[in-house]
Amino acid sequence: MPSDVPAPEDPTDPFQPELVEGLARVVAVEGKLAWLEPEQTTSCGGCAASGLCGAKGIGTAASRLEMRRFPLVNEASLAVGDRVVVGVDARALLKASGTAYALPLVIMLGAGGMAQWIAGSDGITMATMLTGLGVGLIAARWGAGWLGARGQLAPRFLRRASDGETCRID
Repeated sequence: MPSDVPAPEDPTDPFQPELVEGLARVVAVEGKLAWLEPEQTTSCGGCAASGLCGAKGIGTAASRLEMRRFPLVNEASLAVGDRVVVGVDARALLKASGTAYALPLVIMLGAGGMAQWIAGSDGITMATMLTGLGVGLIAARWGAGWLGARGQLAPRFLRRASDGETCRID
């Protein structure tokens, strides 16, 4: 997986990227790849129906976690069941959220504003806004693919998680 941002080697270095950390568990190892699932946060399992979430049905927490599996190059000789801490560059997360949310909205509202200014018709403006939203969603998909191809959104192995370690909020 290509990467423009090196993994942090010295946490005191101000030029190292700030990473958002998360916990994951190794669920499979295939050759040089380890497949990880993000661990559920502490809020999951707190509802009255938490006992029913064990069955993997459509929309359950278990099926959503399975869909969120991601590969990681297994340079640390990880084994199934290991808990690890992975990190993603905080700037890349901002780029991704801007691509996914802001880009379609800006294109939609810009198209609607131009249509209202040129045509002055609410019907034409609404149709143009819907078209702008579609174009924005296509642009967001292209932008997300570009970020993914550059490896900016790829999680990086930071360390093995210690017993009882949870996600911390700084």
